[in-house]
Amino acid sequence: MINRIIIRIKTLQIIYAYYQNDSRDLKSAENEILKSLQKSYDLYHYLLLLIPMLTDAEQKRIDKHKHKYLVTESELNPNLRLTNNRFSEQLRCNKQLQNFSNEKGTLWNDDDSNFVRQLLNEILRSDIYEDYLKENDTYESDKEFWYKVFKKIIWTNEELNGMLEDKSIYWEDDLGIIGTFVLKTIKRFTLETDSTQTLLPMFKDEEDRAFAIELLHHSIIDGADNNQRITKQISNWDIERIALIDLYIMQIALAEVRNFPSIPVSVSLNEYIDLARYYSTPKSSNFINGILDAIVQDLKKEGLLFKD
Repeated sequence: MINRIIIRIKTLQIIYAYYQNDSRDLKSAENEILKSLQKSYDLYHYLLLLIPMLTDAEQKRIDKHKHKYLVTESELNPNLRLTNNRFSEQLRCNKQLQNFSNEKGTLWNDDDSNFVRQLLNEILRSDIYEDYLKENDTYESDKEFWYKVFKKIIWTNEELNGMLEDKSIYWEDDLGIIGTFVLKTIKRFTLETDSTQTLLPMFKDEEDRAFAIELLHHSIIDGADNNQRITKQISNWDIERIALIDLYIMQIALAEVRNFPSIPVSVSLNEYIDLARYYSTPKSSNFINGILDAIVQDLKKEGLLFKD
Protein backbone atom coordinates (compact mmCIF):
# COMPACT_ATOMS: atom_id res chain seq x y z
CA MET A 1 0.00 0.00 0.00
CA ILE A 2 2.83 2.39 0.84
CA ASN A 3 3.93 3.03 -2.73
CA ARG A 4 6.79 5.12 -4.02
CA ILE A 5 4.65 8.20 -4.46
CA ILE A 6 3.95 8.24 -0.71
CA ILE A 7 7.61 7.50 0.02
CA ARG A 8 8.75 10.49 -2.06
CA ILE A 9 6.27 12.79 -0.30
CA LYS A 10 7.31 11.59 3.14
CA THR A 11 10.99 11.90 2.23
CA LEU A 12 10.40 15.53 1.26
CA GLN A 13 8.69 16.20 4.59
CA ILE A 14 11.45 14.49 6.59
CA ILE A 15 14.23 16.25 4.66
CA TYR A 16 12.56 19.61 5.25
CA ALA A 17 12.38 18.93 9.01
CA TYR A 18 15.93 17.53 9.05
CA TYR A 19 17.48 20.74 7.75
CA GLN A 20 15.44 22.89 10.14
CA ASN A 21 16.90 20.96 13.08
CA ASP A 22 20.23 22.08 14.53
CA SER A 23 21.08 18.57 15.76
CA ARG A 24 20.99 16.49 12.58
CA ASP A 25 21.25 12.76 12.96
CA LEU A 26 20.96 10.40 9.99
CA LYS A 27 19.79 7.41 12.02
CA SER A 28 17.07 9.49 13.68
CA ALA A 29 15.93 10.68 10.26
CA GLU A 30 15.75 7.08 9.03
CA ASN A 31 13.68 6.10 12.06
CA GLU A 32 11.47 9.10 11.47
CA ILE A 33 10.60 8.18 7.90
CA LEU A 34 9.67 4.64 8.92
CA LYS A 35 7.48 6.09 11.67
CA SER A 36 5.89 8.49 9.20
CA LEU A 37 5.11 5.67 6.76
CA GLN A 38 3.68 3.56 9.59
CA LYS A 39 1.41 6.46 10.53
CA SER A 40 0.11 6.60 6.96
CA TYR A 41 -0.64 2.89 7.14
CA ASP A 42 -2.42 3.46 10.46
CA LEU A 43 -4.59 6.11 8.81
CA TYR A 44 -5.62 3.58 6.16
CA HIS A 45 -7.02 1.36 8.94
CA TYR A 46 -8.68 4.26 10.76
CA LEU A 47 -10.50 5.35 7.61
CA LEU A 48 -11.81 1.83 7.05
CA LEU A 49 -12.95 1.69 10.69
CA LEU A 50 -14.87 4.92 10.18
CA ILE A 51 -17.45 3.00 8.12
CA PRO A 52 -18.72 0.68 10.92
CA MET A 53 -18.39 3.64 13.31
CA LEU A 54 -20.83 5.66 11.19
CA THR A 55 -23.12 2.64 11.05
CA ASP A 56 -23.05 2.49 14.86
CA ALA A 57 -23.83 6.21 15.00
CA GLU A 58 -26.91 5.59 12.88
CA GLN A 59 -28.05 2.84 15.27
CA LYS A 60 -27.58 5.20 18.23
CA ARG A 61 -29.58 7.88 16.43
CA ILE A 62 -32.44 5.44 15.82
CA ASP A 63 -32.41 4.21 19.42
CA LYS A 64 -32.44 7.76 20.74
CA HIS A 65 -35.44 8.72 18.63
CA LYS A 66 -37.39 5.67 19.76
CA HIS A 67 -37.13 6.81 23.37
CA LYS A 68 -38.45 10.31 22.75
CA TYR A 69 -41.63 11.31 24.53
CA LEU A 70 -43.36 12.08 21.24
CA VAL A 71 -42.35 9.63 18.52
CA THR A 72 -43.29 9.97 14.85
CA GLU A 73 -44.19 6.98 12.70
CA SER A 74 -40.87 7.14 10.85
CA GLU A 75 -39.01 7.23 14.18
CA LEU A 76 -41.02 4.36 15.58
CA ASN A 77 -40.44 2.24 12.46
CA PRO A 78 -37.18 3.51 11.00
CA ASN A 79 -35.56 2.24 7.84
CA LEU A 80 -32.84 -0.18 9.00
CA ARG A 81 -31.15 -0.54 5.62
CA LEU A 82 -28.01 1.30 6.72
CA THR A 83 -27.69 -0.35 10.14
CA ASN A 84 -28.00 -3.76 8.45
CA ASN A 85 -25.45 -2.93 5.77
CA ARG A 86 -23.55 -6.13 4.96
CA PHE A 87 -20.33 -4.50 3.85
CA SER A 88 -20.08 -2.44 7.03
CA GLU A 89 -20.55 -5.64 9.03
CA GLN A 90 -17.71 -7.29 7.08
CA LEU A 91 -15.38 -4.50 8.13
CA ARG A 92 -16.56 -4.74 11.73
CA CYS A 93 -15.73 -8.47 11.78
CA ASN A 94 -12.47 -8.23 9.87
CA LYS A 95 -9.72 -9.80 12.00
CA GLN A 96 -7.00 -7.47 10.79
CA LEU A 97 -9.06 -4.38 11.61
CA GLN A 98 -10.04 -5.86 14.98
CA ASN A 99 -6.40 -6.55 15.84
CA PHE A 100 -5.43 -3.05 14.76
CA SER A 101 -8.20 -1.51 16.85
CA ASN A 102 -7.22 -3.57 19.90
CA GLU A 103 -3.59 -2.51 19.53
CA LYS A 104 -3.97 1.14 18.52
CA GLY A 105 -7.33 2.04 20.05
CA THR A 106 -9.84 4.35 18.42
CA LEU A 107 -8.92 7.45 16.44
CA TRP A 108 -11.93 9.40 17.62
CA ASN A 109 -12.56 10.53 21.18
CA ASP A 110 -15.62 12.02 22.87
CA ASP A 111 -14.71 15.48 21.60
CA ASP A 112 -15.12 14.22 18.04
CA SER A 113 -18.61 12.79 18.51
CA ASN A 114 -20.24 15.91 17.09
CA PHE A 115 -18.17 15.61 13.93
CA VAL A 116 -19.16 11.95 13.47
CA ARG A 117 -22.84 12.86 13.91
CA GLN A 118 -22.50 15.74 11.45
CA LEU A 119 -20.84 13.47 8.93
CA LEU A 120 -23.63 10.92 9.36
CA ASN A 121 -26.26 13.64 8.88
CA GLU A 122 -24.53 14.73 5.68
CA ILE A 123 -24.67 11.14 4.45
CA LEU A 124 -28.35 10.75 5.37
CA ARG A 125 -29.23 13.98 3.52
CA SER A 126 -27.33 12.98 0.40
CA ASP A 127 -28.69 11.78 -2.93
CA ILE A 128 -26.43 8.76 -2.50
CA TYR A 129 -28.42 7.64 0.55
CA GLU A 130 -31.76 8.43 -1.10
CA ASP A 131 -30.85 6.35 -4.15
CA TYR A 132 -29.54 3.58 -1.91
CA LEU A 133 -32.90 3.19 -0.20
CA LYS A 134 -34.58 2.81 -3.62
CA GLU A 135 -32.21 0.08 -4.81
CA ASN A 136 -32.70 -3.65 -4.33
CA ASP A 137 -31.45 -4.86 -0.97
CA THR A 138 -28.31 -6.70 -2.10
CA TYR A 139 -24.73 -7.05 -0.94
CA GLU A 140 -23.48 -5.24 -4.04
CA SER A 141 -25.71 -2.23 -3.37
CA ASP A 142 -24.49 -2.20 0.26
CA LYS A 143 -20.85 -2.16 -0.84
CA GLU A 144 -21.42 0.36 -3.64
CA PHE A 145 -23.19 2.68 -1.21
CA TRP A 146 -20.10 2.94 1.01
CA TYR A 147 -17.82 3.23 -2.00
CA LYS A 148 -19.79 6.26 -3.20
CA VAL A 149 -20.08 7.73 0.29
CA PHE A 150 -16.37 7.48 0.89
CA LYS A 151 -15.44 8.85 -2.51
CA LYS A 152 -17.89 11.75 -2.66
CA ILE A 153 -18.51 12.68 0.98
CA ILE A 154 -15.83 11.37 3.37
CA TRP A 155 -12.78 11.67 1.14
CA THR A 156 -13.54 15.27 0.19
CA ASN A 157 -14.54 16.45 3.66
CA GLU A 158 -12.40 19.49 4.53
CA GLU A 159 -13.21 19.28 8.24
CA LEU A 160 -12.03 15.67 8.34
CA ASN A 161 -8.81 16.64 6.58
CA GLY A 162 -8.20 19.40 9.12
CA MET A 163 -8.98 17.14 12.07
CA LEU A 164 -6.54 14.51 10.84
CA GLU A 165 -3.76 17.08 10.53
CA ASP A 166 -4.54 18.28 14.06
CA LYS A 167 -4.38 14.73 15.41
CA SER A 168 -1.01 13.90 13.86
CA ILE A 169 1.66 15.95 12.11
CA TYR A 170 2.34 12.83 10.06
CA TRP A 171 -1.08 13.04 8.40
CA GLU A 172 -0.60 16.35 6.64
CA ASP A 173 -1.99 15.88 3.12
CA ASP A 174 -2.42 12.13 3.72
CA LEU A 175 -6.20 11.92 3.27
CA GLY A 176 -5.98 12.52 -0.47
CA ILE A 177 -3.63 9.68 -1.31
CA ILE A 178 -4.54 7.20 1.46
CA GLY A 179 -8.17 7.56 0.41
CA THR A 180 -7.34 5.95 -2.94
CA PHE A 181 -6.25 2.79 -1.12
CA VAL A 182 -9.44 2.73 0.95
CA LEU A 183 -11.43 2.78 -2.30
CA LYS A 184 -9.30 -0.02 -3.74
CA THR A 185 -9.87 -2.06 -0.58
CA ILE A 186 -13.65 -1.63 -0.74
CA LYS A 187 -13.58 -2.96 -4.30
CA ARG A 188 -11.64 -6.05 -3.17
CA PHE A 189 -14.43 -7.27 -0.88
CA THR A 190 -17.05 -9.75 -2.16
CA LEU A 191 -20.16 -11.42 -0.78
CA GLU A 192 -18.03 -14.46 0.06
CA THR A 193 -15.46 -12.40 2.00
CA ASP A 194 -15.06 -13.62 5.56
CA SER A 195 -13.32 -12.21 8.62
CA THR A 196 -9.90 -13.39 7.43
CA GLN A 197 -9.91 -11.13 4.37
CA THR A 198 -6.47 -9.53 4.13
CA LEU A 199 -6.17 -5.80 3.69
CA LEU A 200 -3.50 -4.10 1.62
CA PRO A 201 0.01 -4.76 3.02
CA MET A 202 2.08 -1.85 4.30
CA PHE A 203 4.70 -2.45 1.59
CA LYS A 204 4.25 -4.39 -1.62
CA ASP A 205 7.62 -6.01 -1.01
CA GLU A 206 10.88 -5.53 0.89
CA GLU A 207 12.28 -3.58 -2.07
CA ASP A 208 9.88 -0.70 -1.45
CA ARG A 209 10.80 -0.58 2.24
CA ALA A 210 14.48 -0.48 1.30
CA PHE A 211 13.74 2.25 -1.25
CA ALA A 212 12.38 4.48 1.51
CA ILE A 213 15.52 4.16 3.65
CA GLU A 214 17.97 4.42 0.77
CA LEU A 215 16.27 7.45 -0.80
CA LEU A 216 16.41 9.36 2.48
CA HIS A 217 19.97 8.23 3.12
CA HIS A 218 21.25 9.36 -0.30
CA SER A 219 19.25 12.61 -0.12
CA ILE A 220 21.21 13.56 3.00
CA ILE A 221 24.62 12.02 2.24
CA ASP A 222 24.72 13.38 -1.33
CA GLY A 223 23.09 16.67 -0.37
CA ALA A 224 26.25 18.82 -0.45
CA ASP A 225 27.37 17.54 -3.87
CA ASN A 226 23.91 17.87 -5.36
CA ASN A 227 23.63 21.41 -3.97
CA GLN A 228 26.87 22.31 -5.76
CA ARG A 229 25.47 20.97 -9.01
CA ILE A 230 22.26 22.93 -8.52
CA THR A 231 24.21 26.12 -7.76
CA LYS A 232 26.30 25.64 -10.89
CA GLN A 233 23.18 25.64 -13.05
CA ILE A 234 21.72 28.79 -11.52
CA SER A 235 24.04 31.39 -13.00
CA ASN A 236 21.66 34.29 -12.40
CA TRP A 237 20.36 33.18 -9.03
CA ASP A 238 21.75 33.16 -5.51
CA ILE A 239 21.01 29.73 -4.02
CA GLU A 240 19.78 31.52 -0.89
CA ARG A 241 16.96 33.00 -2.98
CA ILE A 242 15.63 29.63 -4.09
CA ALA A 243 12.60 28.45 -2.15
CA LEU A 244 13.80 25.84 0.35
CA ILE A 245 11.13 23.40 -0.76
CA ASP A 246 12.37 23.66 -4.36
CA LEU A 247 15.94 23.01 -3.24
CA TYR A 248 14.93 19.94 -1.24
CA ILE A 249 12.81 18.59 -4.11
CA MET A 250 15.80 18.84 -6.43
CA GLN A 251 18.13 17.24 -3.86
CA ILE A 252 15.85 14.23 -3.47
CA ALA A 253 15.24 13.96 -7.21
CA LEU A 254 18.99 13.87 -7.90
CA ALA A 255 19.51 11.31 -5.13
CA GLU A 256 16.96 9.08 -6.85
CA VAL A 257 18.29 9.65 -10.37
CA ARG A 258 21.88 8.88 -9.33
CA ASN A 259 21.33 5.91 -7.02
CA PHE A 260 18.46 3.81 -8.39
CA PRO A 261 19.48 2.29 -11.74
CA SER A 262 16.16 0.49 -12.26
CA ILE A 263 14.10 3.70 -12.22
CA PRO A 264 14.15 5.56 -15.58
CA VAL A 265 15.29 9.19 -15.38
CA SER A 266 12.04 10.41 -16.95
CA VAL A 267 9.97 8.62 -14.29
CA SER A 268 11.95 10.21 -11.45
CA LEU A 269 11.87 13.70 -12.96
CA ASN A 270 8.13 13.56 -13.66
CA GLU A 271 7.40 12.47 -10.08
CA TYR A 272 9.35 15.36 -8.55
CA ILE A 273 7.98 17.92 -10.99
CA ASP A 274 4.52 16.80 -9.87
CA LEU A 275 5.62 17.26 -6.24
CA ALA A 276 6.72 20.80 -7.06
CA ARG A 277 3.33 21.58 -8.62
CA TYR A 278 1.62 20.54 -5.40
CA TYR A 279 4.00 21.75 -2.69
CA SER A 280 5.67 24.82 -4.17
CA THR A 281 4.93 27.90 -6.29
CA PRO A 282 3.16 27.86 -9.68
CA LYS A 283 6.44 28.54 -11.51
CA SER A 284 8.51 26.01 -9.57
CA SER A 285 7.76 22.97 -11.74
CA ASN A 286 9.20 24.56 -14.91
CA PHE A 287 12.16 25.95 -12.98
CA ILE A 288 12.94 22.60 -11.36
CA ASN A 289 12.46 20.75 -14.64
CA GLY A 290 15.03 22.96 -16.37
CA ILE A 291 17.63 22.68 -13.61
CA LEU A 292 17.30 18.92 -13.21
CA ASP A 293 17.43 18.30 -16.95
CA ALA A 294 20.68 20.28 -17.23
CA ILE A 295 22.24 18.40 -14.30
CA VAL A 296 21.24 15.04 -15.78
CA GLN A 297 23.00 15.98 -19.03
CA ASP A 298 26.14 16.93 -17.07
CA LEU A 299 26.09 13.65 -15.15
CA LYS A 300 25.94 11.72 -18.41
CA LYS A 301 28.82 13.69 -19.89
CA GLU A 302 30.88 13.01 -16.76
CA GLY A 303 30.19 9.28 -17.04
CA LEU A 304 28.27 9.27 -13.75
CA LEU A 305 24.89 8.34 -15.19
CA PHE A 306 24.28 5.49 -17.62
CA LYS A 307 20.51 5.26 -17.84
CA ASP A 308 17.85 7.09 -19.86
